[in-house]
Amino acid sequence: MVLPANSIIQDINNYISQHGGGYSAWYVGIASDPKDRLFNEHNVDQHNGAWIYKDAGSETEARRIEKHFLSLGCDGGTGGGDYSTRYVYAYKKTYSTNP
Repeated sequence: MVLPANSIIQDINNYISQHGGGYSAWYVGIASDPKDRLFNEHNVDQHNGAWIYKDAGSETEARRIEKHFLSLGCDGGTGGGDYSTRYVYAYKKTYSTNP
């Protein structure tokens, strides 16, 4: 389900607040397949890790939301993904995640 960008930002903010750590303890990115990106590429623990992803509806909105969280101090970077990228994801970094 696609939510408005402001709702996605609020949902991710709430999730970060509930699971602790400052923004720098979290990684935010965009992906066309967020589960693969989270659990295979970043090595997030699917069952015990703190992670969230949301469908932004378009690459443009996903990039805008990603940029918002990067400006707050989350780890990550711009420039990833392609035209099919529409999901925004975040996870709390741990000793086992990459990064």
